[in-house]
Amino acid sequence: MDAQIRDIVTTELAPTATAADPGGLAAAVYAGGRVTFFNYGFADAASKRPITPDTLFNLASLRKVFEATLVALGSARGELRLDDPVGKYLPELHGDYISRVSIGELVTHTSGLLLPTDHPPWPNERFSRDQFIAMLNAWTPPPGVAPGKQRIYSHAGYVLLQLVLERRYEMPIGALIERRILQPLGMTSTFMPERTEDNRAVLAPAIMQRVVQGYSDQGTPIGPPGNQESYYDFAGTGQMFSSARDLGIFIRACLDGAVIDPELRAALAMTERESFRIDEKIGQAMAWEDVRLDGVTIVDKPGGLNNASAYIGLVPARRFGIVLLANRGEYPHEIARYRILPAIARLYPPPMPIR
Repeated sequence: MDAQIRDIVTTELAPTATAADPGGLAAAVYAGGRVTFFNYGFADAASKRPITPDTLFNLASLRKVFEATLVALGSARGELRLDDPVGKYLPELHGDYISRVSIGELVTHTSGLLLPTDHPPWPNERFSRDQFIAMLNAWTPPPGVAPGKQRIYSHAGYVLLQLVLERRYEMPIGALIERRILQPLGMTSTFMPERTEDNRAVLAPAIMQRVVQGYSDQGTPIGPPGNQESYYDFAGTGQMFSSARDLGIFIRACLDGAVIDPELRAALAMTERESFRIDEKIGQAMAWEDVRLDGVTIVDKPGGLNNASAYIGLVPARRFGIVLLANRGEYPHEIARYRILPAIARLYPPPMPIR
């Protein structure tokens, strides 16, 4: 079966990461209790530095999965409640609408929030924490929008979730993720660095040497290695960086939780459960989407910037999954959801019904 899985993955991935394509691609597949790595192209085309399982990529919105796990873990431990209003932790939020939004609605994208930083035309300026709070207090929804009544993907909602978590635990978001998720799982190559004035990640030189150069989908270099992008200029609002090897550890924990702490195992499983139905095929969980295709349910999360693409897809019922990391914008990650994962699923018998 290992050879069959390798054939499926290489057949689909190789044409998307040829010598003519910008940058490169790192993939990790967890199946049958093992992680297999696939590497294509260059971390830096100018120096011909190749992609390896230890190359570090910008995770873009995959960061949200880790913040959702913090919420689930806090809920399981009785440290917070999903129905807590955000104002319980941030009393400076007193606007009519935002005061009715809960933690659970932020983490499932059902708050209704849609700020200027969430959609085109993208703003040219960056916002301070005070400006962000002011925007939230002043925000009014369009007709028909109410907390918990719709799914609207919101980056701003997760920036607010960061502030809630930091206030609840009196700790920066990076330290929370490190102590509560990365250290327990043994993920030693995943980082949430602060950034310099020119938006470069603050990382030790030995670590920075493993970071990719990012490219547009047309092959233009964008920013230096370690480039971070954010519309906010306060601490903790940049991106995470990780490797295919470290994310292989993460998907193994999601799929085969017997190897980790029971509370963290339960929290990871909690994040994957659908809480809001979007349409007949797709439901929203905590950061993840639950996708029902013919004969298989996929739990996944994409992320992307103009110089980075990332994807995690899981099939929990059959305990396999995939990570895709590319150092270019607009990588076609949909091939994992619609082609690779369904093809691998056909190699595994469906789980027996519980009687």
